[in-house]
Amino acid sequence: MANILIAGGGIGGLAAALSVARQGHRATVLERSDVFGEVGAGIQLGPNAFHALDGLGVGDAVRARAVLIDELQFMDGTTGERIARMPLTGAYRERFGNPYAVVHRGDLYQALLDACRAHPAVTLLGGHFVVRYEQDATGVTAVTCTGRSFRGDVLIGADGIRSAVRRQLVGDGDPRVSGHTIYRSVIPMDQVPRELRWNSVTLWAGPKWHFVHYPIAGGKCLNLAATRDDAASEAVAGLPVPAEAVVSEFPELGHAARRLLELGKGWRAWVLCDRDPVPGWTDGRVTLLGDAAHPMLQYAAQGACMALEDAVLLGELLRGAEPDEPALERRLEKYNAARGERTARTQLVAREMGKQLYHPEGEAALARNRMLCSLTADELYDKVAWLHAGAR
Repeated sequence: MANILIAGGGIGGLAAALSVARQGHRATVLERSDVFGEVGAGIQLGPNAFHALDGLGVGDAVRARAVLIDELQFMDGTTGERIARMPLTGAYRERFGNPYAVVHRGDLYQALLDACRAHPAVTLLGGHFVVRYEQDATGVTAVTCTGRSFRGDVLIGADGIRSAVRRQLVGDGDPRVSGHTIYRSVIPMDQVPRELRWNSVTLWAGPKWHFVHYPIAGGKCLNLAATRDDAASEAVAGLPVPAEAVVSEFPELGHAARRLLELGKGWRAWVLCDRDPVPGWTDGRVTLLGDAAHPMLQYAAQGACMALEDAVLLGELLRGAEPDEPALERRLEKYNAARGERTARTQLVAREMGKQLYHPEGEAALARNRMLCSLTADELYDKVAWLHAGAR
């Protein structure tokens, strides 16, 4: 039995703790906040995420909190025309073995937190911000901002896009600012006109902007997310924005979508960031996971899905590992190698989706519409199969 330290108690960190504990190890999660909790609004979960959640033993708990979506819709945001739809029931679920769902981030997090709290081999420690690590031939020490040290056999850096563990391990500086600002709001579903209460993830694409909405919280709320390619140059996280300011950012938005946008309240803004893929995120007995390893823009809706996949594979590769095992470091290197290509591809595809699919204007937008209109449901399934079928 090995003692696994995990820096960061977000979705990825809790999934990692649960995964290694289910493989017979002790897991200690060091979270910078005093209280374990998750901020944010809606999150999309492809079938690959449910494959991973089932592997962690929490798939049914998440399904119970999620909304199983009937279709993805791609709309022309200015004309209101539906360009393409991908059905997500019948043939889709049969092909990929699980549903496509949306859930409040807090509901996904709670399912993982409950499972960690129920597992005797998982220890959750709040108020411990890991700022650096030290290692030798026999183990690794995580050092917190207060100077307190924790000794373990492995350290997993699951401390997000601004990971302190990554800063020491990779040393690639601050995240890349995308130049895109996203505005988020959650509203009660009973405030939404009945004719617009769609059980779909709907995306309205316009020139240098797009608007997404879908139900969450068991269908009791509607998640709104409007993104503008505004050349923002500084990272912003959770900045309150007046509703009228948000609406004014999308003057070209068509009637139906505008009706929903104008319902938004309590808007907050984030400037989206990611990083370039790197081939190596392992250093001896230290490795990275989730956004610490491969942060990506949200346009492929795969950030949490990739973190969950990471956690499951890492747990599997650590099965039977002993603290003094000479090959322990090679297990981490194998994890890095197995995950590197898939996560790097997803990072780069997410960037390209923002440029080529969601934000083109003029003739480029018309060409995009023609291309999407030409695709059958089976052809759309073929295009997402490498992601939605899960890791091989």
